[in-house]
Amino acid sequence: MKSGKLDKSIEPVYLLLLRRPGITVREISAALAISEARVKECLDVLADLALIRRSWQEPDALMPMNPEKVFEAFLAQRQADLAKQQQEVEELRALGARLVNEYAAEYSYGQGGPFERLTSLEAVRARMDELVAATTGETLAFAPGGPQTPENRAASRPLAQSLLARSVAMKTIYLDSVRNDPASMEHAHWLAENGGETRTTPVLPLRIQIFDRRAALIPINPEDSSQGAILVEEPGIVAALCAFFDLVWEMAVPIAEPKRSRGVDSVSPQERELLRLLAQGLTDEAAARKMGISLRTERRIITEVSARLGANSRFQLGQRTSESGLLSPDTSSMASLT
Repeated sequence: MKSGKLDKSIEPVYLLLLRRPGITVREISAALAISEARVKECLDVLADLALIRRSWQEPDALMPMNPEKVFEAFLAQRQADLAKQQQEVEELRALGARLVNEYAAEYSYGQGGPFERLTSLEAVRARMDELVAATTGETLAFAPGGPQTPENRAASRPLAQSLLARSVAMKTIYLDSVRNDPASMEHAHWLAENGGETRTTPVLPLRIQIFDRRAALIPINPEDSSQGAILVEEPGIVAALCAFFDLVWEMAVPIAEPKRSRGVDSVSPQERELLRLLAQGLTDEAAARKMGISLRTERRIITEVSARLGANSRFQLGQRTSESGLLSPDTSSMASLT
């Protein structure tokens, strides 16, 4: 216990002096069952705080003092100390907020708002990995700049493989000039072989990447994508970008048609489960709700499965499903799909 520091350990000593003025160190030690050294420490604190003094008549005897003024001064000092500490805390909090903002502006891949500024290629690629992992329906992309560099193709292929392996639809629009580049054409055909769709158009305004029609990456500087990108999740803006993409897609020319299979292996587990639920008589809304997907996604899946199986109606889809043995005998009757 440091001299001058008030704590509860001195209370029993002070109370004993208050009740038995003139009591000695030895008597306090015996009465409180503590060492004399401990008693002396407590007395030192009481003396520093002016809570005791020596008797005028008996110098060896200790007398208690009125604690009111002492505690007023003590509490005032403590309040001043606390106010100073609180000010330091607020200054540190403000400093921390400034540093966090500065860090986020340069390096953070933070999420949560309708707009997110990613100011380096590293930040963009890290965020892309997260967006690809969360995508379940489709990706849409403008890829301007003519023939893609080997670095761009090498960086994009693992992401494309991750999406296509999960039966995520991929639509990419390149410039017509890629048709003169064998490496770019090879990449486009590779996408088609794995289920992706690629088209070309004479001009594209800027690079865009859209995920599940809910988030879009656009460059900070359309003339220099190395400066980073802005992630937009504002529904109105994303919807406008999607409508723009759909318009360009309709006018663009396919490079290669995506590979379509009519066998059992062409249907993913998610698609098979949807067909099974519909075969059981569930409505589109009920099936979508049970699978945890939107009604739009559910209907897109049905459209894509119908195309792969060569079905032009729900009734024909039921026939194709039954003929291909996609479902077990007890649930393969697809009459309810109509």
